[in-house]
Amino acid sequence: MKLIVNADKNWGIGKSNQLLVRIPNDMKFFQQMTTGHVIVMGRKTLESFPGKMPLAKRTNIVLTTDKDYNGHGAIVVGSKEELMEELEEYESDEIFIVGGESIYRMMLPYCDTAYVTKLDYAYDADTYFPNLDEMEDWEMVEEGEEQTYFDIEYYFRTYRRKK
Repeated sequence: MKLIVNADKNWGIGKSNQLLVRIPNDMKFFQQMTTGHVIVMGRKTLESFPGKMPLAKRTNIVLTTDKDYNGHGAIVVGSKEELMEELEEYESDEIFIVGGESIYRMMLPYCDTAYVTKLDYAYDADTYFPNLDEMEDWEMVEEGEEQTYFDIEYYFRTYRRKK
C-alpha cells in the first residue's frame, strides 16, 4: 500500500477540515498518482472534496462509524476490520491512503511507500501526519527539485519503509 499527503514544515496537513494550501501542481500530481487506483479515506476527507463527492476514475473507500452514511457511490466501511477485508479485493500496489490524520495513522503500518509534497512553511494546523524523518523504519529515497507556487517553496518527496 502507498499513501499520498501534502504536509507543511511541521508535518501539519490541515485545519478545520481543509487543506492548508491548494497548489495546482500538487493537485495534478495527486490526480496522476491516484487515477485508476483505490483511494482510502475517512468521512471528513470525502466531505472536503469538491461537492463532497467521491473522486472520479478511482475506487473510493470511506471508513466511518456512521452506519447510515451515504458515500454517494463510494464504498462505505464501518471498522478497520471491515476495511482490511474490503482491501483484500485489490492488489496492494493499487491502494493509496489519502487521509485524514486518523486514517493515515491507522494505515501507516501497512504502507511501504509515501509520496509527500513537503512544504517549506509552517502553517497554523490542527491535524498532523506522523514525522517520517524521525521514524527509524522510514527513509527518504527521492526528493525532486525545489518548486514554487507564489511565495511557497515545496518539494515532491518519496519515502520508503526500510526492509
